[in-house]
Amino acid sequence: MRAPIGDFDTATPAPDCLDELTAPVADAVRHWRGGVPADRILYVETDPRWADTAVFVEHYGRDLLERSANCVVVVGKRGGGTTLAACLVLSTTRVDVNGVVRRRLGARKASFAAMDTATGETGMEYGGITPVGLPAGWPVLVDAAVADLPYVLVGSGRRRGKLLVPGKALAELPGAVVLEGLGVA
Repeated sequence: MRAPIGDFDTATPAPDCLDELTAPVADAVRHWRGGVPADRILYVETDPRWADTAVFVEHYGRDLLERSANCVVVVGKRGGGTTLAACLVLSTTRVDVNGVVRRRLGARKASFAAMDTATGETGMEYGGITPVGLPAGWPVLVDAAVADLPYVLVGSGRRRGKLLVPGKALAELPGAVVLEGLGVA
């Protein structure tokens, strides 16, 4: 199948290639319950040597620069409690951690989670964390610009491979909240 965005050799419906995904991502696809059918989530093979954004878009298509999203894990702290959450913003922006995220989480302080925390809690590889298959109960903060795209390139849980997901499906993930201004230039 031809990928709806980018210049990939092939795109495979995620339910048909669960072995290519990490366990939490494969489980999320297997038990998908969104308004967008699971077979509209596509897996594309990518080379981890080209993971840097500039090199990636040069190799896989310049249109991906405006259609890619980064999923970052953040930690909000208030008193003795902490909250882990995921933030999904266009790759051309950065997460407003100290404004939008901190307020949304009701945290006194918010910051990016340490790599060991992010990978340990998600069961995904660093550099491949995706909003699909995150732990139950996590808030998933999605920038409105991501939710508005017909298809968005996100991680697949591994450094090798990406998912192409309709923005509407990302907005329907468990715990998802679409927010204006989450991603800032």
